[in-house]
Amino acid sequence: MEKQRFKQSFWDWLSYGDRRLGVLYKEGRMAFIRREWRGVKSTLIDYINWLKLWGVLIGFTMRAPIPIARAFFKYRWLASYLSVPAFVDRNSMGLRGGHLSICHINFRTIIAQGTIYIADLIKADKTLGKNKRLSRKMVLFDEMTMSQIMAGFPDLVGVPYQLMPVFLVSEIDQLSCIPYIDAIESYGLPSDTCPVPTSEAGAAVLDAYPPCGACFISSTMPCDGSVMASAFQERNLEIPVFPLSFPVRYRDEETLQYAVEDVKKCIEFIENCTGAKFNWDAYFKNIARFNKENIMEQERWEINKTNCPVVTGSSLSLFREFAYQIEGGLGEPTYKSYQKANKIMYNIHKKKTTFGRQTRFRGIVWSCPSHYYANFSTWLQCCWGITVLVDMEALNFTKQLDVQDKDEAFRDLARLYERMVMRKHTNGGYENVLPELWRMVEEFKVDIVIMYQHVACKTMVGLQGLFDEQARERGIHLIWVPHDLMDPRTVSRREMRESVNRYMQSVMQAEPVDPSLMDIEDSATW
Repeated sequence: MEKQRFKQSFWDWLSYGDRRLGVLYKEGRMAFIRREWRGVKSTLIDYINWLKLWGVLIGFTMRAPIPIARAFFKYRWLASYLSVPAFVDRNSMGLRGGHLSICHINFRTIIAQGTIYIADLIKADKTLGKNKRLSRKMVLFDEMTMSQIMAGFPDLVGVPYQLMPVFLVSEIDQLSCIPYIDAIESYGLPSDTCPVPTSEAGAAVLDAYPPCGACFISSTMPCDGSVMASAFQERNLEIPVFPLSFPVRYRDEETLQYAVEDVKKCIEFIENCTGAKFNWDAYFKNIARFNKENIMEQERWEINKTNCPVVTGSSLSLFREFAYQIEGGLGEPTYKSYQKANKIMYNIHKKKTTFGRQTRFRGIVWSCPSHYYANFSTWLQCCWGITVLVDMEALNFTKQLDVQDKDEAFRDLARLYERMVMRKHTNGGYENVLPELWRMVEEFKVDIVIMYQHVACKTMVGLQGLFDEQARERGIHLIWVPHDLMDPRTVSRREMRESVNRYMQSVMQAEPVDPSLMDIEDSATW
């Protein structure tokens, strides 16, 4: 589609910045042809935060310069992290002022902690850093297992083992997992399997995981594919493995004691493998901080339910998943980031400051999320004025966990683990995913539901007809966006965007906010 010509006055460009963002894309380019001009004030905010981000990345290399330099030649996934600044650029596109500052705070917090995990993995690597002392106190988790159990082990290091080589890097560079997918499929795995467990198993085949750690905690989350991938990877690990196996019907409190016993056995397993003892004082202190973070997250949701939403899109969702699933109250920096960002949020809401991009529709994202891989929420806002207020994977457990009674603390921890990311809605019964959506649509006053149609997710496929039927009954616009997570060869990002373009033009009879973004070529982009 030919991009529409658009004339912008010099003074408008100088004060506001680029209004046609499609010009930043060029076929075959791995990044924008230039940085977005956001006006004098917002460009200064962006530049200062860009320097801070590079400071984080440089600080990462200084943690273990020689092992990290060698790791770049051993692990293909590590090189993709060099494109982190481009990832932040894409996911902050179109933002101005305080909205831009909040976005940078959220992403920099995630990246800073991520670099610590990567550095620890490389330092403990038997073939690179060879730090045996660190390796002996390192507890590894699969990417879907929460870290809160480590709140009671202040002297140990918990690391999401698969997150760095597979999941997080694929959000930054969607092309990074293709070699892993091809490797495991060459062993005979069917190509219609979900790319998440496929990539995890393929990474094990290609020895993409640093060999280290005292023990590994796996789980039965969120689907059969993940269970089989964990079983496959266990063959490649030379350390003890404990599988957390919580009841699927987690709403049934009669099954809770089973989950509690599993948590207790996991703690005992960690104690036996590391020699450390569970510290209740440390646990209560860290979980109290996690409770405060949960409250501040809910404050963001309450603001987004008003007519002046502030923290939206992938910045909201990714930071929530990081704080809820990975960091879990264990670090002071995340808590401080919440405080800093929420202070800016309240100031924006009080002044009714706009995004910098026009908002026409209120949206919510449901089903298996792919907007990180394709910076889809950002594109929806900039191209069509659809503001994504929240997504399914951010709406997790918000109960204040007990920090006084040990028995109740065990029960709350079990309840929390039963409601992990990618499990709370797609497990435990139909009412957790379908009626829950309509409740959120009503609470957030949503105009459009973006339903990510994951072509390899067997759990959600069976409900597609019910989603359509109930959306029609309620008069809700529901747009199905096909995708295949970290394998863009099945469904390209361009095809994902086209599904929205067709619906908005043919059904909504709407005109785009930025026509230059309707048809962009980014197949080679990180």
